[in-house]
Amino acid sequence: MVARFTSAVLLLCSGLLALAGCAPYFHQPFTTERARLGAEVKGGQELRALPQPRERVVVAVYKFRDQTGQYKPTLNGSSFSTAVTQGATSILLRALEESQWFEPIERENLSNLLNERKIIRSTRAEYSEQTGQRQPPLPPLLFAGIILEGGIISYDANMLTGGAGLRYFGAGASGQYRQDRVTVYLRAISTSNGRILKTVYTSKTILSQQVDASLFRFVNFKRLLETETGFTYNEPSELAVKEAIEKSVQALIYEGMQGGLWTPANAADVKGSAMQAYQQEKQNNLQVDVLGRTVIDRPNAWSVGVSGAVQQYSGDYGHSLLRPGAELSLRYQWGQGRWNTFVNVGGGQLAARRFFQGTIGYAETGLQLRILPHDKWTPYLLAGAGVTARSTSGISGFAGGLPHVVAGGGLEYQVSRRFALNLGVDNHLFLSDKLDERTIGSYNDFYWSGRGGVIFYLSR
Repeated sequence: MVARFTSAVLLLCSGLLALAGCAPYFHQPFTTERARLGAEVKGGQELRALPQPRERVVVAVYKFRDQTGQYKPTLNGSSFSTAVTQGATSILLRALEESQWFEPIERENLSNLLNERKIIRSTRAEYSEQTGQRQPPLPPLLFAGIILEGGIISYDANMLTGGAGLRYFGAGASGQYRQDRVTVYLRAISTSNGRILKTVYTSKTILSQQVDASLFRFVNFKRLLETETGFTYNEPSELAVKEAIEKSVQALIYEGMQGGLWTPANAADVKGSAMQAYQQEKQNNLQVDVLGRTVIDRPNAWSVGVSGAVQQYSGDYGHSLLRPGAELSLRYQWGQGRWNTFVNVGGGQLAARRFFQGTIGYAETGLQLRILPHDKWTPYLLAGAGVTARSTSGISGFAGGLPHVVAGGGLEYQVSRRFALNLGVDNHLFLSDKLDERTIGSYNDFYWSGRGGVIFYLSR
């Protein structure tokens, strides 16, 4: 029976691994592919959706180069291949053209352009000498009112790495990930006086993932089952650079509209929905850290918390029951939101089947530590001490005060600047064995509480 069950489990694991491995294989290139148009990213769609300009601005781009000096990272160090593309100038010129706001002119290979114009003049002069027909002169070159400068100024490899894995009884799976980041600066310079008009800064993460699964197991005597699958995905760095550059062009257009450097065809677009969305994105960006996580500011403040609980007694009687409880808390937040000083007042019921039932009330004070004080979701730990009064069946009225210590932890979510939710577990351990009026064994009475509640901030 055991052998049959083991075989069924192994077959099930094999089926799951096979199904998991089939998914990436649907995308495997089994044949060669023809050339196609370059892949587009979301930034290109946003560029084409910009408000229409009143007139295009003639701009020149001499060099928009890789200034990182970074080589492509490998397992054994680094290779001689650069981490990012060396053709960023071409990417920027296309983004300027796609935006419909700028008229880019050739400056990267200006010497080639001038040489070709010399050849044209020389050819026309020779033709005029031979035929006696005068040829029209070449039109003058366009000059730019604005020069765009900047470059790819940073490539941070292995900015975030991690993974997870599990192996049991010859079967296992694992996954790893790595996140890099590329950063782009773009500035507009006036050719009339050399003044820097605007500077924008954008960044884009580059994700790499690896997933593996395998099974190695003897299913029978001299019968070995071995299977493995996996796939690796590396986000193309060229597309990441392209998206960062297109985002910088989009930001430059909005910043120029706001600063009056250029105007849209419809004057209402200066304060239109697209501009408002950009301003909102800038405001939201103030609450995002370098890892892309949303961070919040928790300044010092007074708050009031209300929570409901489910409590379970653990003492000298067996067969404990779950009973309700409630708590009111007054807190003062300090240390940039990392620490809370709290005073709690609460109560509830504790019971064991047939033998014990009581009502408790308590007051306690202590400290709460937020592990991630600048994140919306943060785990926390708390510790404190207080006094508990209890009234049990068979005893009339109030029965003394029992000192206790409390420790616990949980999770808190900041909904808004004045409102938060929390969910946690805590343990109240009494410093004596008198809660249930019996003294049996060497351990003091205690009870567990699982609670959830809301927090209202009174001041900021």
